[in-house]
Amino acid sequence: MTITVDITPEAQAELARQAAARGRAIEAYAASLLEEAVHLPASEGRLSQDRLENTLREMAQFSHKIPSLPDEALMRESLYRDHD
Repeated sequence: MTITVDITPEAQAELARQAAARGRAIEAYAASLLEEAVHLPASEGRLSQDRLENTLREMAQFSHKIPSLPDEALMRESLYRDHD
């Protein structure tokens, strides 16, 4: 289905910014927003490939701010320090 929606230039600019941040074309991003808004029952509980990739990309966007753990933090001795 093809529809035409009139939006303000500000809304269009923000939509374009958000689409670019997710690495998607503005048309595809707008369509995904509309589909989310109507809560399609067939897609409930399922994550589309595009949605998964976008979610992972958003999570990775700030991953450089996560501090690195020393190797010792993941060693068995460190994990089970309180156990025999």
